[in-house]
Amino acid sequence: MEKKDILIVDDMEINRVILSQIFADRNQILEAENGLEAIEILEARREHIAAVLLDILMPVMDGFQVMEQMRDMGLMEKIPVFLITADSSEESMRRGYQLGAMDIIEKPIVPYFVRRRVESVMELFAARERLSHVVELQGQKLRRQEQEILSLNYSIIESLSTAIEFRSGESGEHVKRIRHLTRLLLKELSRTGKKEYAFSDREIQEIAQASIMHDVGKIAISDLILNKPGKLTDEEFEIMKGHTVMGCQVLEQIPQYKKNRLYQYAYDICRHHHERWDGKGYPDGLKGREITVWAQVVSVADVFDALTNKRVYKPAIPVPEAMDMIFTGQCGAFNPELLEALEKILPQIEGKI
Repeated sequence: MEKKDILIVDDMEINRVILSQIFADRNQILEAENGLEAIEILEARREHIAAVLLDILMPVMDGFQVMEQMRDMGLMEKIPVFLITADSSEESMRRGYQLGAMDIIEKPIVPYFVRRRVESVMELFAARERLSHVVELQGQKLRRQEQEILSLNYSIIESLSTAIEFRSGESGEHVKRIRHLTRLLLKELSRTGKKEYAFSDREIQEIAQASIMHDVGKIAISDLILNKPGKLTDEEFEIMKGHTVMGCQVLEQIPQYKKNRLYQYAYDICRHHHERWDGKGYPDGLKGREITVWAQVVSVADVFDALTNKRVYKPAIPVPEAMDMIFTGQCGAFNPELLEALEKILPQIEGKI
């Protein structure tokens, strides 16, 4: 929308008439005889006003006070103000420019020069506004494209993770449950107010999405081991443990994403979701807070889901029994604060297991 209104503010009617005649052939003219009237018009027509021609010395509210009000309204950057005044003292000119006047035009008025000076600045402001609008449209387009790419990446990640679950006899629901559990646990940890758990909604979304890649390394594990009913031999278990490192090797094949935060979460989760709080996990034997919070969270989510759902090597275990196994250390040691969070979110997940 092109702005066409020019607001003329002067307590002398003859001055308003002279200024109106200069611009009336191209612009809609609005008039105010004091600063208070001008502010009322600005509040009502701010989106349509292309310039303000403002006298300094007026009753009720002078020109400087009008500019101060416009500054408080956020209008000085959007509407050019021209001071039309007979007071050309250095003090008045300095104050006018300090308040943001684009130009100070001295009386008596010379119509041709006033028109040229005012219209050139109006054109500059209009061009800047058009450019700002174009930039905003481009920004919106880029944000849409970014969201489309993000959604595509999420879909590819989920498809790959689900395909790996099919190989191990799962329906693909495991990765969805892990994502859900990870999100719930992170939100619960965030509620503690502790600095190490201060995750934004965007970070929680990214970590939850990265969590579904935790077992991507199983793509390199033989079906004979992956789908073996019953307990693995020590040798087979050592091979199975290798899926943590192999998952990282898979992710390293997409180097263009290495600076992406989602990639970094996924890489760390792949490698460390079997580490344990007491240092007895694998592959790196990390201990306590050496393990990132997101890897700890996925670790707990993975164990809880594995216990409470049927696998090729075991039946589903009831939730109370699974919780007892986790809390008594039968599945390894976990961060006590994380176990507390798991207990708190239990009512949200028991009906969805």
